[in-house]
Amino acid sequence: MKIISKEIIANAAGVKIVKMSLLSPEISRKAFPGQFVVVMVNEKGERIPLTIVDTDSAAGIFSIIFQEAGLTTKVLGALNVGDRLYALVGPLGHATEIKNYGKVILVGGGVGIAEILPVARALKQAGNYLVSILGVKNKDLLILESELKNTSDQLYIMTDDGSAGRKGFTTDMLRELLSKDKYDLIYSVGPIPMMKMAVRISKEYQVKTWVSLNALMVDATGMCGCCRVTVYGQVKFSCVDGPDFDGQGVDWEELEKRNKAYSAQEKHICHHFPATETQ
Repeated sequence: MKIISKEIIANAAGVKIVKMSLLSPEISRKAFPGQFVVVMVNEKGERIPLTIVDTDSAAGIFSIIFQEAGLTTKVLGALNVGDRLYALVGPLGHATEIKNYGKVILVGGGVGIAEILPVARALKQAGNYLVSILGVKNKDLLILESELKNTSDQLYIMTDDGSAGRKGFTTDMLRELLSKDKYDLIYSVGPIPMMKMAVRISKEYQVKTWVSLNALMVDATGMCGCCRVTVYGQVKFSCVDGPDFDGQGVDWEELEKRNKAYSAQEKHICHHFPATETQ
């Protein structure tokens, strides 16, 4: 659980995105695309789920990418190479179902771009034709562009302000692509409103869409029920049944409400206990 490397891969307008490599031979050896780990930074800290972005089983390390948003990610981001995490468990969740679907569109928004990278690499290795759409607010927040360019057959960049690629949203490009050609699968990761809209558009064109849900989690073993979501009328748990789900069956309104349940408390804690005071 030792930090082997740390790199700030984006830092603009108060938003910081960090890539961190951790030593864990067991996790690096067993992890598959789509799975995640749960991290406890210190003894009194909360547990947070973070996607496994990359692995090096020979070196016994794996990488995570996170945005410093709430208290825990800010505390994690304040650690340096050589520091150790209090606790780490994984790999958790079901791996993404990898096979040759045909033509696949990958849609990544914000830090969700990090989560589509391992899936993109696996899908490409399985023989799929990949089109990746990356969306960020501006060019300074764009991550992993070269990695996904090397993996994808086509790559589109969308920015809110037009500072890189085209001005607009990922879903604008998704609709444009679906209106011109036939695709066999869409895989989308990012903010809930983005995934919700991607699913709505894909339903119009009758294309199956997988989404990786970032529901709230506590223990990530199915015990607490905090991460429950409704899919096609059935209660599922993101930690043990997901994180990938058929997006067209997700109750998005319920998910949005559940993910906002502790927003007021998080803002209060971050204001009174900045990361530098929790070391």
